[in-house]
Amino acid sequence: MPRTNNRVASRTRRKKVLKAAKGYWGSRSKVYTVAKGSVEKGLQHAYRDRKTKKRTFRQIWIVRINAAARINGTTYSRLIDAMNKKGVTINRKVLANIAVENPQAFTDIVKFVTI
Repeated sequence: MPRTNNRVASRTRRKKVLKAAKGYWGSRSKVYTVAKGSVEKGLQHAYRDRKTKKRTFRQIWIVRINAAARINGTTYSRLIDAMNKKGVTINRKVLANIAVENPQAFTDIVKFVTI
């Protein structure tokens, strides 16, 4: 009995990997066996870094809020605590955006929650 190898599916699978490796340097974009490893590693990094990006942005927001809070005579920790006690629910992303784009509004928020 002759050996079968389903050439259509094999070619499709290889083309998919090589298309994903487009733009890689040298044999990483040309040779299937090398490209396969590079693409798999790239997908691992992409998965990991989607999680890391969320952490990084939260850190940036906290730094911005803290800087703006200190200009207004308080700290990040005291500000967030005061907001929770007053029942003000503005998330950190929006609060950081207000602090950067509209410092007067941020000052009003700080005065409202600290009084």
